[in-house]
Amino acid sequence: MTVTLEVTVTCKAYLTQGNTMTGKVYLIQSDNQLLALEEQPYANEDMLQTLLEQYPDLLAGDQIDPATPRRWLLVAREMGVPGEVGGGNLFALDHLFLDQDGIPTLVEVKRSSDTRIRREVVAQMLDYAANAVAYWPVESLRARFEATCNAAGDDPSLRLAEFLETQSEDEQTMERFWGQVKTNLQARKLRLIFVADQIPPELRRIVEFLNEQMDPAEVLAVEVRQYVGSGLRTLTPRVIGQTSEAQQKKGSPSLPKRQWDESSFFAELHSRSPEAVPVARAILDWGHQRVTRILWGKGSTQGSFVPTLHHNGTDHQLFAIWTVGTIEFYFYWYQYKPPFDQIAMRRTLLQRLNAIPGINLAEDMLARRPTVPLNRFVDDAALQELLATYTWMLDQIKATT
Repeated sequence: MTVTLEVTVTCKAYLTQGNTMTGKVYLIQSDNQLLALEEQPYANEDMLQTLLEQYPDLLAGDQIDPATPRRWLLVAREMGVPGEVGGGNLFALDHLFLDQDGIPTLVEVKRSSDTRIRREVVAQMLDYAANAVAYWPVESLRARFEATCNAAGDDPSLRLAEFLETQSEDEQTMERFWGQVKTNLQARKLRLIFVADQIPPELRRIVEFLNEQMDPAEVLAVEVRQYVGSGLRTLTPRVIGQTSEAQQKKGSPSLPKRQWDESSFFAELHSRSPEAVPVARAILDWGHQRVTRILWGKGSTQGSFVPTLHHNGTDHQLFAIWTVGTIEFYFYWYQYKPPFDQIAMRRTLLQRLNAIPGINLAEDMLARRPTVPLNRFVDDAALQELLATYTWMLDQIKATT
């Protein structure tokens, strides 16, 4: 058997390379003797769950995002997931973590010897995710995080401040973090991670397929193999599911975020969709006159701007204009802010948009984020109808107290 070796300075370990492991890793001891550690399955599922609770770095955040390695904040182990608004918990997720961008990370643990790891665990996880985005108020996540800290004898504020690399007195940063968690839940921006000592081929194929298809959710598996010998133990995590197609669709994690501005936005839009430039210019000019601020996006490959009205302590994002030459209507977010939290108001808005020639949004878009090409508004009459519709929307928002 041929083994490829690599020295790692911190533990002086020799690790095998490639997609399959040889079943051994090697340690060079202080007397230069080579010590082999044999691969060994976990005695039970609880052992691996406990390791993740104590050492969240096993989720391999540096592999998930090499440019900005993910860091993990444990919200709870055995996190309850309700099945209806205000209802009792229907499921229990093995672990819920948050990363530094407030992305809820759902973790389900199985041993490779458990036959449920091949298909049943996938349906289980999708159940958790679907109910989580529908019935998890951010307040319950925050309360559970505080309970987890208290049970461990930690101060929740100090623990969160340490995680966010700020001061415990910096309440603004911490409130902004929980606000981002809420936004991610509303946008269905989750990370689903299956963890096992070995990921079987059946689960690997499903994870890769789901990760390529689901957006903005991310679906991954982490294989954490265990090697023991002579009273020593080493754990080697490896991320599975980041196919090139998935990274291309979602943006490669190695690409840094980019702060867009008016100049860079219109340069990119002109290169992609020159006929949309006058439309986007007119919309931006309209926004400067009527909203509180324009939010410029930070996408690594696609730029955007979002006209935003601040009213009664709440930001109302109206829509997004993208450098690919589209407008994205924010019905999904409208449903959480008055007065468009009322379905009748959203339906009226939908009808007004559908009255514009070339626009035909289905009824099921009332809680989604439909996208329309900007070239539908090249005709000035259509553009003016669009702007009149959103002027009406702004008037409805300003009328709320």
